[in-house]
Amino acid sequence: MVAQSQFTTLCSTTMAFWRWIWPASKKPQDCPFCLLSAGSTEGRTPSILFQDEQIVVFKDRSPASYRHYLAVPVHHIKNIQSLHQSEADYDLVAHMHKVGQSLLLRDAPDATGYRFGFHRPPFNSVDHLHLHCMALPYISWWKGFKYVSVGCLGSYVSAETVLKYLDSSGLPKGPAPQQDKPEMPV
Repeated sequence: MVAQSQFTTLCSTTMAFWRWIWPASKKPQDCPFCLLSAGSTEGRTPSILFQDEQIVVFKDRSPASYRHYLAVPVHHIKNIQSLHQSEADYDLVAHMHKVGQSLLLRDAPDATGYRFGFHRPPFNSVDHLHLHCMALPYISWWKGFKYVSVGCLGSYVSAETVLKYLDSSGLPKGPAPQQDKPEMPV
C-alpha cells in the first residue's frame, strides 16, 4: 500500500510539473500579449513603439541585445507552428518583419547587425506568436545563445526561413529580407 501511495504521489507531482512546463491550453484572455494588444497593460508599462490593426511592436522587457523589440499580431496566434502556407499568414509575418526593420533602422542605425526570428515550441516563453527584432551586439554571450539558429533541430528560426515556408505561391514576392543588413524603407 505504501509503494502504491508513493507511486501515485510521484505520478501526480510529475504530471503537475509537466503541465506547468507545457500547459495544455491557455486561453487568449490569459495571454499577456493579447491583453497588451487590446490596450490593457494591467500594471505593466510596456514601451509600445508601433501599433496598427494587425500588429503591435514594443520593447522586450528583458532585452538580449542593444535594441530588442517584439512584434506581435493583434489576434491570438499560438506560435509559428500555427501558421499555414497562405497569403494571409505570409503577409502578416512580412508586415511584422518590415515594421521591425524600420523601427530598428530608425532607433539603432549604428548597430553591428540585425536579427529577426521566432522561437520554436517548446522554447517560446509566451504562447502568442512574436517576432524578435534585435539590433546587435548582444548584451552578453549567454543572452545571445538563445537566438542561435542551428537548423531544423534549433530552438530559434529566422524570419527569412519562416517567410520562405509560408510562401505558397512559389513566386518571388520582391527581394528576400536580409538578415543582417535591412534596407531603409523608401
